[in-house]
Amino acid sequence: MTKSYFFCGIGGSGMLPLAMILKGQGAHVSGSDRARDQGRSTEKFAYLEAQGFELFPQDGSGLREGMTLVASAAVEDTVPDVAAALKFGCPRLGRAELLSSLFNEAPKSIGVAGTSGKSTTTGMIGWVLQDMGLNPTVMNGAVMKNFATPEALFASALVGDGKIFVSEVDESDGSIARYNPTVALINNIALDHKTMDELRELFEGFARRADVAVLNDENDETQRLNMKLLGHDDEPEHAVLSYSLNDPMSEFTASEIEPGPTSISFRAHSSEDSHKAANVTLRMPGVHNVYNALAAIAAVTRVGVSFEDACESLGRFEGIKRRFDIVGTTDQGVTVIDDFGHNPDKISATLRTLHDFPGRLLVMFQPHGFGPLRKMKDEFVETFVNGLDAGDVLLMPQPVYFGGTVDRSVTSKDLTDEIAAAGRQAETFETRAECGDRLVELAQPGDRIIVMGARDDTLSEFAAGVLSRV
Repeated sequence: MTKSYFFCGIGGSGMLPLAMILKGQGAHVSGSDRARDQGRSTEKFAYLEAQGFELFPQDGSGLREGMTLVASAAVEDTVPDVAAALKFGCPRLGRAELLSSLFNEAPKSIGVAGTSGKSTTTGMIGWVLQDMGLNPTVMNGAVMKNFATPEALFASALVGDGKIFVSEVDESDGSIARYNPTVALINNIALDHKTMDELRELFEGFARRADVAVLNDENDETQRLNMKLLGHDDEPEHAVLSYSLNDPMSEFTASEIEPGPTSISFRAHSSEDSHKAANVTLRMPGVHNVYNALAAIAAVTRVGVSFEDACESLGRFEGIKRRFDIVGTTDQGVTVIDDFGHNPDKISATLRTLHDFPGRLLVMFQPHGFGPLRKMKDEFVETFVNGLDAGDVLLMPQPVYFGGTVDRSVTSKDLTDEIAAAGRQAETFETRAECGDRLVELAQPGDRIIVMGARDDTLSEFAAGVLSRV
């Protein structure tokens, strides 16, 4: 009998691709979303309906006996969909519980973890495997441009033949503990949603459950984990591969790095098999993407792709939407960039990439919640003070808020006050629309406007709107 799933919050970045994978595997999938009820992200929900998903208001009317409800732990029993599921005796699964069960069932699996770079690295791996004819199933938190078409606008998932499963793995909610990968890839470990002690324990467990761990040798935390996994030199405890730009102890390295405004080229090296080397040109800028590419190369060589094929294939990888996504450039030379930067690591990487080339930065950063703003306030301040030049301007609305009880003890103004006190230009507005007006007012030929933030699909619409006005 066909399994039937109902997704409460089907439009979410983590829920939508999972729903697509289940539907691609033959399950019946329907759902609801508060954003749809509020009239937001209409294009996304029209796309889902065109793909055959039956959508309902979030009032419990879509639930039936025999369905499985998929909802995050944060969704309370009083939400009508949950109440209806309880009434009908429907089993309930969390997103991570369902995804990890699919992931763990695959004969081979690659789990991509880390504080930053997960979506891009997952996209790179998924593309190389698909390009090489290995037909992977891919679960990503962002749209992969190689797979996006007019018929598949929201290509954040790929449904394969079930032999290889590639997925982003999230540490923020602790669900990383559910995954048992063939290859555990960890890009970096830095403060984000949990304490460093909690993160160290989660990432170490993830790496130890894998057949092989792929680790960044230039991140202090992953380097420490590398040493811990290797144990004694004469008797390694665990299979580990590492990558870095030029550490001679790393198996995968890069040289001859040549940054460009919209691309970056380098020579990749593998210490395996007689020290192979190959040229790579990525269709996206930033040294951080060299690290992502090396990680992807290391991972795919564990599941049957040759080093040379991986390097060549990456030259055809088109990137990820909202990851340094150039919306357009006006006739006057003002460029608008849409970016997912929302934690200090991601924001720093984007600002470093932008400052490799001339031009003032006008940054609109919308925090992804009052909680993260409060938790990482000092790190955000340090990131912008160090990452902005004297002529750059930071604009911040209040954090994105979709309802519920929240501690508002730290606001955007608390950040901009400290950033301005440190000598950088920073302004706060109550609404994002006011930030848009100010961006249009400030924009001059040669400026780069960067729209940053997460958990809000309408940021891309905002970026496109700014481009049309400047």
